[in-house]
Amino acid sequence: MEITAAILRQSGHQARPYATSEPLALDKVQLAPPRPGELLVRIDAAGLCHSDLSVINGDRPRPMPMALGHEAAATVLATGDAADPSFAVGDRVVLVFLPACGECIECRSGRGYLCPSAAAANGAGELMQGECRLSAQGTPVHHHLGVSAFATHAVIDRRSAVKIDADIPPEIAALFGCAVLTGVGAVMNTAALRPGESVLIYGLGGVGLAAAMGALAAGGTSVMAVDPSPEKRALALELGVTYAVAPDAATTLPAADVVIETVGKASVLAAAYAMAKRGGRVITVGLPNPNEQLTIPALSLVAEGKTLIGSYMGSSIPHRDIPRYIALWRAGRLPVERLLTSVSPLADINRLMDRLADGDAIRQIVLPG
Repeated sequence: MEITAAILRQSGHQARPYATSEPLALDKVQLAPPRPGELLVRIDAAGLCHSDLSVINGDRPRPMPMALGHEAAATVLATGDAADPSFAVGDRVVLVFLPACGECIECRSGRGYLCPSAAAANGAGELMQGECRLSAQGTPVHHHLGVSAFATHAVIDRRSAVKIDADIPPEIAALFGCAVLTGVGAVMNTAALRPGESVLIYGLGGVGLAAAMGALAAGGTSVMAVDPSPEKRALALELGVTYAVAPDAATTLPAADVVIETVGKASVLAAAYAMAKRGGRVITVGLPNPNEQLTIPALSLVAEGKTLIGSYMGSSIPHRDIPRYIALWRAGRLPVERLLTSVSPLADINRLMDRLADGDAIRQIVLPG
């Protein structure tokens, strides 16, 4: 079938502003039907994330051309199996960017977020069963993280979908696929925050603010944040954060039991590490440029008992965690709707990428339909 998708043909070569250079082109492309174990979905809403921006600016090298977008809510239109017991036409789903195979040692030990098969497929820009389902004039168009959500439709591996209730607005549901899964998961899964512990968060984008919500929901007492944006700091305070300061005032804050870095810069991670208490846990979820190197005092790992932990996808098991986080949202304990900056048509995608790059937005949603 023919669909419309936002296609990136070159990475790291487009000058700002993107509204002028237009790195993403809305093109008509061919979408092959789903194979057994796959789903055809209509994209109802998709969120803009720094992981999309990092492919555009070259920080995350990926095969080109590529249809971008990885955080989305969708509706199932067809299944590749004659009778799929898990999904039916009309099901509402949240799409997730790492479809764990379920068979490897990592998946079987409850660490599907480290699934090597899924990581290899994502790195190659393919689906889990290999190859691309997208093409333009006979040339393959690669999938972004198995989703390619900046499009009217997508074919995905069934393991990239989590079924949800039909009453959740698509623009809210989409946020659970990346921002909430990553930020809340970093607190509840990776850090395993204990009630009464203090938390310091570097960066108040969608993931950072979701982490703040997760810390408050999990019983963190002193929840603090660092971000250069006065507007984002004000929102964090409205959500219940105790202190929110600019980066140049970060050292005036007390050291924390748990420090979460969401910016994706080695220099910020080093600063975050320095703000952990003796015995503190430093969780990093940001994705820096592959050429960046981290320097920390090696002695502190032993002498101060600090722990530095990487957190991919919030160390989450999506089929377990997304329903839990939605339940917390319904209970009013995760006000995810506060992450929404705007809802726009897909045609505005390049202008919205400028806002994301400028740090002016938290989570912008596009409606491809």
